[in-house]
Amino acid sequence: MGLNEKPLSTLHEKASYDLADFEVPTGREEAWRFTPLSRLKGLHNGKAEPVGHVRVDVDAAPEVTVETVGRDDARVGKSFVPADRVSAQAWNSFEKATVITVPREAVTSKPTVLTLTGSGDGAAYGHLVIKVEPMAEAAIVLDHKGSGVYADNIEFVVGDGASLKIVSLQDWDDDAVHVSHHHAQLAKDATFRSFVVTLGGDLVRLSPSVSYTAAGGDADLSGVYFVDAGQHLEHRLLVDHSQPNCKSNVDYRGALQGQDAHAVWIGDVIIRVEAEGTDTYELNRNLILTDGARADSVPNLEILTGEVAGAGHASASGRLDDEHIFYLQARGIPHDEARRLVVRGFLGQLIEKIQIEEIRDRVFAALEDELAR
Repeated sequence: MGLNEKPLSTLHEKASYDLADFEVPTGREEAWRFTPLSRLKGLHNGKAEPVGHVRVDVDAAPEVTVETVGRDDARVGKSFVPADRVSAQAWNSFEKATVITVPREAVTSKPTVLTLTGSGDGAAYGHLVIKVEPMAEAAIVLDHKGSGVYADNIEFVVGDGASLKIVSLQDWDDDAVHVSHHHAQLAKDATFRSFVVTLGGDLVRLSPSVSYTAAGGDADLSGVYFVDAGQHLEHRLLVDHSQPNCKSNVDYRGALQGQDAHAVWIGDVIIRVEAEGTDTYELNRNLILTDGARADSVPNLEILTGEVAGAGHASASGRLDDEHIFYLQARGIPHDEARRLVVRGFLGQLIEKIQIEEIRDRVFAALEDELAR
């Protein structure tokens, strides 16, 4: 498939399965200007040969089916088209895909957990398809760990009246590189809840996106990240409202500490002419804990119709509030503990939204470990 005739937006001009349609990034392009290309280990220029391996282990709910399929399976690659060169590279390089199907009207009795473990022996490429059939309900956990260089595409296909909850954990080793595209396609009255937690890795760049095929879709995209010295954690979101009376809400929050800790958040929302009645809001907030850390935050809202129910965006980055610390210290709380309480409260408001208790407790424990460093 060649280039789309209809561009997504000024920031998403290309979409193609053909790798040749994407030039090798130089770092001057808007989509790549924040990403340190030299640290991608060749994912962006074709030099990352697929000699590595990422093992996919699935602990599935009894109601779902899990299959390993080839590239020619009819369910693979139907809900999305790669929007940049690394996504296209991943599409053209994977050999087997994992397909998880939640049958019509099924309500899963437990979350399905996919553990993706990098072996650390080179680059690898992957593809996942999560298909929730009409009126079904499911929760999926994606748990990334280990080492290596990994690029993948993930398709979430949510049918009429269906509900899907996703938690994606990036808990890689310190040397890992991960570039991933998550695309959710929502049918009529479908509900999608995504929670991204990014903690580990040398460089992680995630690109969650949402599209709608009918009215009534409702998407909520939340995320937390904690960036340590030298880490580059990047989240680039796109919500493409092309159907009437759909909703979206985006809320990402991050904390940064250490020299050259770098967070990037890009939030793009498009409301097309035909998307009357859209209700959308996006928010990004960053808490900078030490000197030498940097947060780049760019919300973009493109509105092509005047008939919207609501549309807005906000972004803020700042340091710990000295008054908050002083208030706690005045009540006998030591400085380091006061600092932990403020950061925990800042990120904890979002973490509490994770409805899977085991995962929520794990994220809070990881946050405490980060703050103790």
